[in-house]
Amino acid sequence: MAEPSKQKARHEIYWTTVTYRTLVVYGLLLVAGGLMVWYLLSPGTFRAIMKSAGEAMTPDAGVSAPPAASEARFVNLEGGVQVKVRNSTSWVAADPGMTLSKGDLIRTTNDGFARISFPDGTLYTVKQDTLITVEESTVASDRSTRVDVKISSGAVDLSTGTWEVPGSTAQVSFANAVAKIEENSRASVRTDPTKDQHEITLSAGGAELARGGDQIRIGQFERVSFPSQGPATKSRVLAPPELATPLNLAPMIVEDPKREPIRFEWKAVLGASSYQIRISRTTMFTQVVAERRVSSNSAEISGLDPGDYFWGVTATDAQNRTSEPSNTYKFILAARGKGQDMLLEIEGTRTHGNVVEVWGRTEPGATIIVNGQTVPNVKPDGSFQHFTPPMARGSQRIAIVGQNRRGGIGRAEKTVLIP
Repeated sequence: MAEPSKQKARHEIYWTTVTYRTLVVYGLLLVAGGLMVWYLLSPGTFRAIMKSAGEAMTPDAGVSAPPAASEARFVNLEGGVQVKVRNSTSWVAADPGMTLSKGDLIRTTNDGFARISFPDGTLYTVKQDTLITVEESTVASDRSTRVDVKISSGAVDLSTGTWEVPGSTAQVSFANAVAKIEENSRASVRTDPTKDQHEITLSAGGAELARGGDQIRIGQFERVSFPSQGPATKSRVLAPPELATPLNLAPMIVEDPKREPIRFEWKAVLGASSYQIRISRTTMFTQVVAERRVSSNSAEISGLDPGDYFWGVTATDAQNRTSEPSNTYKFILAARGKGQDMLLEIEGTRTHGNVVEVWGRTEPGATIIVNGQTVPNVKPDGSFQHFTPPMARGSQRIAIVGQNRRGGIGRAEKTVLIP
C-alpha cells in the first residue's frame, strides 16, 4: 500500500521596498508642516528665531572670538509700529514676542509708540513718526556690553541703568553726531532732517557728544542743539518736576470716581512759572483724557471714569521754555465695592538669559503690573504673558500686582535665579 505523499509547508512573504530617499522626503514634509504651524501661531517669534539661527550659521571670516550678539525686545507697543529685519525688503507689524538684532529697522506712525529693552538695561522709547536702526547690541566675553542705535528722524527718549561691567557703552547716532551716554542717565533726542534741527537733552547723568572734531560734554539739565552744517549751541533747561501724589501704581478706591476730585501733587521746580499736567489712558499719552495748566504745584481733577491712568507734568518758565516731561506714574481708579478680591494666578516663569518670562491668568479686563511695568497683552480670557527687562545675576524677586474693575486687588510674588 502506497504511503500518502508528504506535503511541504509553504510560507509566503510580502514586502515593500522603502528607500532612504523616501524616508528623507517624508521627514522633510513633516518638518515643513511643523514650521508652517509654528509660523501661523507665532509669526514674530518664528522670524526672530529663524534670523538668529541664520546668523549663527554664517560667522564672519577672519574674526576670532567675537562678542556675542544679544537681541533686544519690545516691552511696550502702541499704535502703528513696524519692523524691517536686516536683509529683508518688506515691513511687518511689530508684536510683543518679536526680538530685534543688529541691522533691524523700526518705524512708528503718527499714533505709534514703542519701548525697547536692550540686554544692558538701556531702555529706548521710540515716539511717533520716528525711524531708527539697531546698529549694535553685543555682549563681550567679559560681560561688558555695547549698544548703538541710529535715529534717522523723529524723537527717542532713552535711559541707561547700572552697568554690570566697567567699559560698557551705550550710544545714539543722529544727524552728523554721536552721543555716548553714561550709565544711570536719561536723555531725549530729537532730529528733524526736513527742518535741519537736531538736539539732545540730558535730564539725568551725563553724555559726551562727538561731532566732527568737536567733543561736547553734556551734563544734567543741559541741551545741545545744532544744524547739520552749523555750530552747536549748549544751554540750560528746566528740571522736570518730581511727582508726589498719587504714588506710582497706587490703587485709588473712592465712592464715586466720576464725581470725586482726584488731587495731584508734585515738587516745585526752581524758575518755573507754570506747570502742565496730562492724564492719559496709555503710557505713551496717545489717549489724553484730561489736561490742565496751573501756576501751583498741585491740581484737582474730576470726571474720570474707573480704570487705569497715567499722568505726568512739564514745567514752563517766564521765557516760555519748557522742561522735559517728568517720569510717568500710573494710578488705578476704582469704585468702592463689597468684593475686593480678584483672581490672580501665576502659572510659571522661565529665564531667557537675564530676561524672565512670566505667565498666568486673571479676570478678563483686569490690569496686571509686573515689577512696575504694565502687561500690554492680557487676553480676553484673562491669560497673560510678560517678558521682564534684563535683570542682574543672582536671586531676583518678581512682584505681580493686579487690579480688576470692581476695585479688587491681587498680589503675587515669585523668586527666580538669573544665571
